[in-house]
Amino acid sequence: MLCFMKSELSQMGRCASFGLTDLPQDCIAAIISFTSPRDACRLSLVSTTLKSVSESDAVWESFLPSEYRASLPSSICCPSEKQLYLRLSEIPLLIHGGRKSLQLERGSGKKIYMLSARDLSIIWGDTPTYWRWISMPESRFEEVAELMNVCWFEVRGKIAISLLSPMTHYKAYLVFKLTTGAYGLDFQPAEVSFGLVGTEGCKRTVYLDIDRRLRQRYQIVPRRIRLFSRSRLLGFQTSVPTPAASDDDQYPKVRADAWLEIELGEFFNDGCTNGELEMSVLEIKGGHWKGGLIVQGIEFRPNI
Repeated sequence: MLCFMKSELSQMGRCASFGLTDLPQDCIAAIISFTSPRDACRLSLVSTTLKSVSESDAVWESFLPSEYRASLPSSICCPSEKQLYLRLSEIPLLIHGGRKSLQLERGSGKKIYMLSARDLSIIWGDTPTYWRWISMPESRFEEVAELMNVCWFEVRGKIAISLLSPMTHYKAYLVFKLTTGAYGLDFQPAEVSFGLVGTEGCKRTVYLDIDRRLRQRYQIVPRRIRLFSRSRLLGFQTSVPTPAASDDDQYPKVRADAWLEIELGEFFNDGCTNGELEMSVLEIKGGHWKGGLIVQGIEFRPNI
């Protein structure tokens, strides 16, 4: 009996010492492929065996969107699937005839899409008096749309939910720039919406003029001393910067690529919902003429 117990304990000890690196390398690669690029990089620091497997093409190929491999231009030549992944996380890939771009979020591998201005519905977009199509070296797309002069501003877009990564929380952003002569964008807020086609979607108001936030934050108001105005006492009006209550999400933010973006809304892709998402940017109520805004597109980015 004692011998039997010793044998069992010995067997349990051998099982307890069995680790991930004791598996065949193809099994280890299959396991790592169910994690994320960030996890694969972390595992490569554990041991030489895991480093070899974690950096293999078998692992990194699973992190790449295989449906767009045919869209890769011949100029893209990477020595490994990991290098290709890293490139797609840094440089957007133009797809669908150059009307969309695809990029990968570096840590998770989630897909980032941008619809070009040509892939959007812009009211009066083909009328040169109101809009013109130009090329800009800092844009990823061949053309961008420059607003010349309109009183009815309306930009809409759609994207198939199936294109987005499943089980992912997405936010949509209008990506644009303002020219030095931009005007009329600070009179009236724009109304933006984002949601499933056929539904009302989530609506909110935003401002497309980035300088408006600074003007609102530092309003010029007279300072009073008890019951008398200082301006009356000293013979002139003294003013101080006074913060104005505002929601920063209502105003554009500067991106890493020096473009501006304003959030349009958010959506959780549960992987089971079909159909399309629709988004819009409207300023049709104020009646003011406006111009000097350059639209690059609308981006859908995982909220990581």
